[in-house]
Amino acid sequence: MGQKTHPIGFRLGGVQDWRAHWFASKASDYRRLTEEDQKIRGLITGRYAESGAISRVEIERGAQDLVVTINTARPGIIIGRGGTRVDELRGDLEKLTEKRSRLNIQEIRQPELDATLVGQSIAEQLERRVAYRRAVRLAMQRTMQSGALGIKVVVSGRLGGAEIARTDKQKEGRTPLHTLRAQIDFAVSEAKTTFGVIGIKVWIYTGDMIPSAENLRARSMARLSLGAAQEGQGAQSDEKSSGGSKSSKAKPGKKDGGGK
Repeated sequence: MGQKTHPIGFRLGGVQDWRAHWFASKASDYRRLTEEDQKIRGLITGRYAESGAISRVEIERGAQDLVVTINTARPGIIIGRGGTRVDELRGDLEKLTEKRSRLNIQEIRQPELDATLVGQSIAEQLERRVAYRRAVRLAMQRTMQSGALGIKVVVSGRLGGAEIARTDKQKEGRTPLHTLRAQIDFAVSEAKTTFGVIGIKVWIYTGDMIPSAENLRARSMARLSLGAAQEGQGAQSDEKSSGGSKSSKAKPGKKDGGGK
C-alpha cells in the first residue's frame, strides 16, 4: 500500500509552525485541552462556513487567557458591522472555555496561495455543477500566476455524475514532497453534490525555507509581537469604554447643578 504522510505534520517544528501553542503538564489536561481546541475550531468554522473564507484557526493559551487567531481572506465578514460579530464570537468562546478570550483577525493577502481556500473554491464550483476539469484548471492557473512554484490537485468521486467513481489528478510545476525544507501547503476539501461527495486534495509549493535557528526565532518573535499589538489595542478599547461610561455618569450631575 502507499506509504504517504501528511505534508504539514511531516514538517512540523521546522518549516511549518504548530497550529496550537500551549503546554499540558498532565495527560488528563492534554486530553481536555485537545478536545477543547476541536470545539473552538468547530464553533468558528461552523458559524462562518458559508462566507467566512477561513483558512486556519490558531490557538494560544496562557495562564489566565486564551488567544485565538483566525486567518481569513474576508476579515470584514468575520468582524461584522462595528465589530458586533467579533464581540458575539468572543462571548461564545468565553462561555465555552470559561477563560478570558482574545480574538485576532489576520487577513490572507493572496488566497490563491492558500491550499484550504483553493480547495474550498473548487468545491463551491463543483456544487454549482461546473465541469470539474475546468474548475481545477482555472484554480491552478490563478495559483501559478500568483507566484507559486507548483500545484497538484486530486479530485475523487463520481466526477461529472458518472455511475462509477474515479480519481483524476492534475499537476503544474513541481511539488517536492520528500524535500523537508520545501514550503508545501496541503488541504482536503469536500464538495457535497446531489450525486454524492467529491473529495478534493490540494498541494501548493511556494519555495524553500532553511529551518535555521534565526528563521525559527524570527517566526516566533513575529507571533509574539502580533499578540502584544492586539493586546495593546484591546487595552485601549477597554480604556475608551470605561472613560465613556465615566463621562456618561458625570453628565446627570452637571445637569442637576445647572437646574439648581
